[in-house]
Amino acid sequence: MKTGTGKSLALFVLFAFLLYCSPSQRGVIVLCAGDSLTESPYPRFLKNFLISAGIRAKVLNYGRSGNTTGEYLSYLINNMESLAEKHPDIVCLLLGTNDVRIDSDNTSTDLFHSNLKDILAIFSQFKNPDGKKTRILLSTIPPIPDGVPFPFTIESQERVVNEINPLILKIGKEENLPVVDNTTLFLKEPGLLPEVHPTEEGYRRLAKNWFEALKPHLK
Repeated sequence: MKTGTGKSLALFVLFAFLLYCSPSQRGVIVLCAGDSLTESPYPRFLKNFLISAGIRAKVLNYGRSGNTTGEYLSYLINNMESLAEKHPDIVCLLLGTNDVRIDSDNTSTDLFHSNLKDILAIFSQFKNPDGKKTRILLSTIPPIPDGVPFPFTIESQERVVNEINPLILKIGKEENLPVVDNTTLFLKEPGLLPEVHPTEEGYRRLAKNWFEALKPHLK
């Protein structure tokens, strides 16, 4: 009788521990990584969507305005330890817009590929609070609207369509990572993206896209 009671108690403790340690119970930690499209209202909107869905959430904004993939890679290398200590359950990565500028930030497609792979390699070493590997969600980048001034040009527009987004999709397949389509939204509703940066509503809709993509990973 005592043995059976002990086993039952042990199973109950184990169940309670697993329940507590699931992201939905202890609170999911989402790290948003990228350039100025991330250093924006979208992480705040994302947190609101998560909380409204009854999900406890900590959303960390590590967007860095103006960063190319090369600059963000340098930032990660220099801050890897402190970022890893955040123990995110999920990283949302949106990078590439500054790489298609035509000034000194212009990044060749081959270098973009190398930088993004190195960034993913760093994030792949992160662990969540339970010691499990951090999940990474990669994103295509929004289009460059017509009439956007220097340092963006028609060449920048074409590179997004013909080089950068196809390469992001390719890397997603290579790395077996989900790729979130944050392009089509702005193609269907260009008013949400009058310049390189979305409107406030555009950022809210961007956050909603991320939220929908995150939901299957929060169970």
